[in-house]
Amino acid sequence: MSYDKVYLIGIGGIGMSALARYFKFKGFEVSGYDRTPSELTEKLIEEGIAVHYEDRPDLVPEDKAHTLVIYTPAIPADLGELVKVTTGGYNVVKRSRALGEITRGQQCLAVSGTHGKTTTSTLIAHIFTDSGEGCSAFLGGISRNYGTNMLMSHSEVAVAEADEFDRSFLQLFPTIAVITSVDPDHLDIYGTYEKVTEAFRAFASQVSGTLIAKLGIPVKKEHTPAKYYTYHLDNSEADFYASGITVTQTGNYVFDLVTPWGILPEVKVGTPGRVNAENTVAAAAVALTWGIKGEAVKKAVASFLGVKRRLEAHVLRPDICFIDDYAHHPAELAAAIASIRDMFPERKLTAIFQPHLYTRTRDFADEFAESLSAVDRLILLDIYPAREEPIPGVTSEIIFSKVTAAEKILIRKEELMDLLERERPEGVLVTFGAGNIDRFIEPITKLLEAR
Repeated sequence: MSYDKVYLIGIGGIGMSALARYFKFKGFEVSGYDRTPSELTEKLIEEGIAVHYEDRPDLVPEDKAHTLVIYTPAIPADLGELVKVTTGGYNVVKRSRALGEITRGQQCLAVSGTHGKTTTSTLIAHIFTDSGEGCSAFLGGISRNYGTNMLMSHSEVAVAEADEFDRSFLQLFPTIAVITSVDPDHLDIYGTYEKVTEAFRAFASQVSGTLIAKLGIPVKKEHTPAKYYTYHLDNSEADFYASGITVTQTGNYVFDLVTPWGILPEVKVGTPGRVNAENTVAAAAVALTWGIKGEAVKKAVASFLGVKRRLEAHVLRPDICFIDDYAHHPAELAAAIASIRDMFPERKLTAIFQPHLYTRTRDFADEFAESLSAVDRLILLDIYPAREEPIPGVTSEIIFSKVTAAEKILIRKEELMDLLERERPEGVLVTFGAGNIDRFIEPITKLLEAR
């Protein structure tokens, strides 16, 4: 590569910031643009990466021959900086292409799926790191063990989250891959669920060594040249599954892991909830398939702290627990709510949900309503638009009107803190969403801790 500078348009995104850290580690001069400041961009600046928040084409490095420009599809096509680089003779690639090029010369372990991939890939990276095997890892969330979304190592192993959005994962050619789920999502990109399924099957066809698929998904043995295994939390028809499950008072699962090579006894999952236990089965399957010893896998799984914004507990008291989760698809919400019910079966569950994208709200209004009806009380916020323009007739009301929870309220996000101040929630309070609902984590935590 003849570049010595890397410029990232959309540098504050979780995947883009991981690439920024990678290239900085490799000795490149790294800088970039993002629309708004965030905790991620502040961290990048602390690490010596220049970030600005205005559309400033003049801040793009002028040395075209030695500058690689990486952008995310979330960036509007008419952004001045993007127009400059795409029309001005720069070498410009999407984030997914850059990740594909980085991992191509390594043993790539990739985790795909419409939900579950961030926790699973982060746990795989932790097992490889904790066991001494080592890996580089490009993660879709902030690991709570390491405080970052990018792990660097001189190992030949690269762990990558394989994102199906915009068919990005088709840039990866993994040695070992996991597919956690194939649900209808990103229909603004794919159009139909059949097209989503086709893309996952195409991804499976690019796996060279071993594919580990959730039992029951529409990606089968005939869709991949790789060795094919299935996994499930507790279905004995799978190749990897948990038996003899017990659940501790804190909601952590303990089980014997059944594998094609025998039983790994007394696996203790470090993070609570059913969904984390199933992700652990998948991550352990990858590590054991690679050849990491069972005892090392068990030790790492027990010490795993999870991922920020994935069933992340901020307040744990007898009167009130506050949990935050990134769930933004109906299947994710259903899984997270079931896990929280598992952990706190006797407590009233209040959920605050911020829908993400107009298209997703429109396409899955019925499914969102069904998932959210499983809580005792719903506080529903207005839609976070992200990259989209409003769609006439599409508001949070189309979900709200169909929710059958015993209590429900529809408010603007600006009204949320006043509501919580007045109501003093008890039991379990959980925030859900992929938009800017995370901005409320700190004020809600402070509010609850002050009582």
